Formats: sequence, structure tokens, C-alpha cells
Amino acid sequence: MAAPSSPPLVVAITGATGIVYGVRLLERLKDAGVPSHLVMSRWAVQTMLQETDYTVDGVKRLATEVHSPDDYGAPISSGSFLTRGMVVAPCSMRTLAAIATGSGSTLVHRAADVVLKERRTLVLLPREAPLSEIHLEHLLKLSRMGAVIFPPVPAFYQRPATLDDVVDHTVMRVMDQFGLHADGAGRWSGRTAAPLASRG
Repeated sequence: MAAPSSPPLVVAITGATGIVYGVRLLERLKDAGVPSHLVMSRWAVQTMLQETDYTVDGVKRLATEVHSPDDYGAPISSGSFLTRGMVVAPCSMRTLAAIATGSGSTLVHRAADVVLKERRTLVLLPREAPLSEIHLEHLLKLSRMGAVIFPPVPAFYQRPATLDDVVDHTVMRVMDQFGLHADGAGRWSGRTAAPLASRG
């Protein structure tokens, strides 16, 4: 039997600040025709309602499939279910710790564990500052396991005019990790500005 021509990308949204990154990723995947499987933690819902105007139903409609964080029977809990990999955006420190130690208690943790054991691409967008030694140890451990540690750090070389520009640039770079190339978010094409010494 042939494998699916377009396996889905798993998108997990957890309770750290920066919910917009996960939602914008879902929007871009939908625009690109890339199927997605969404899991939102309980605290993700609370944070979303606190810091955005999104609705839970509206976000769920962006995904191809939606799974409860308690549903260990979901297809993404098994390595035999083919996916492109997984993005956790944003990734709370609790989620980071659970993935790093293999002691997870939700579908978000289990799905990330599956992606690691199957050697698929796992991209984590950790949101915390400053980072404690515990956080740094978990990040290093996951990086050594093959996870891509991708803090949503804004780039300013494209001179973003809005917050949307900042978010879109990070989402574009995240999609690059999976060979999904979105245009229009400003890519580096070489230095074009005059050196500081030559400016009037």
C-alpha cells in the first residue's frame, strides 16, 4: 500500500505566552494545502483567551484534524501513523521538561515522544526568559536527541513594520525546517544598506 502523498504536520499549542505563533502556523499550513493535526493543552486555551481575540472553535477549524490532549488513542500517539513531524508552538517549560524526561502525561508529550523515537523532525519554540539552568539542561538534552530548538526570536534585518511581520518571519523559518517554503515574510538576500560610517 502506498504511503500518503502529503503526510500531516502535528501542531501542538501549549500554555506559554505566544499562542499567536501556533495559530499563525496553522493558518499558513492551511493556505499551503498542508494537512495538520492539532492538539491544544488546557492551559493553551486559557492563555489564548487571555492574550488574543481568537476563539477555540476558530482555531480548531484551521486544522485538518483536532485531538483532545487526553486522547492517547489518537493516531499521532503511534509511530506507525506517518507524519512530517511536529511543532510545539509555543512550548511551555512544563512541556519541555515532560518531553525531555519522557514522563509526559498528555497527548502533546506522547506525540512529541513518538516523533523523537521515529527520528522525525521535532521543532520546539520555547518561551521563557531568563532561562534557568534546568531549562538549559532540558534544551541541550533535546537538541542532542535531534529536536530543533527554535526560540521565536525576532529578526530585524527585514525591518518589520508590524507585529504580524515579526510573527510571520518566525513562522516562515519554522516551515523551512520541514521543506515547506512560504514566501512574503522577508528573507535575507545580502547586505544592501550603506555602512554606518558612510551615512550622513
